[in-house]
Amino acid sequence: MEAVFQEEERSLSACESLVMKAIWDKGEDISIPELAEVLRTKYNKDYKRTTIVTFVLNLSAKGFARQYRVGRYAYVHALKSEEEYKQKLLKEQMDFWYQGDAVKVVAALCEAKKMSQTELQKIRGILDDLDD
Repeated sequence: MEAVFQEEERSLSACESLVMKAIWDKGEDISIPELAEVLRTKYNKDYKRTTIVTFVLNLSAKGFARQYRVGRYAYVHALKSEEEYKQKLLKEQMDFWYQGDAVKVVAALCEAKKMSQTELQKIRGILDDLDD
């Protein structure tokens, strides 16, 4: 189920982004105890269960996830995909820092990271495919 972002949507806090990343990395619905374990082991965040539930409630209010129960356990289901959120963030940053100029973004990316020939060839291929 993919949802479309609305321009007026509120952004995620750093903590909410981290929780969503853990949910998206799972690739399927995740229980609150499992989410707590992932946050602790993968991201070194030892949040209490109540804190995680608060983050999930905020994510639900923002339309990113929903919580449901099966027996004793509460599960979280992502309502928006990681890819569409990354695209939204990239557009926001590109508009803010580079006035929406994709050429400036690519130039900054090339300056920030020494790219291998393989990476450059892949980028050229992507750009060539856009011409088709």
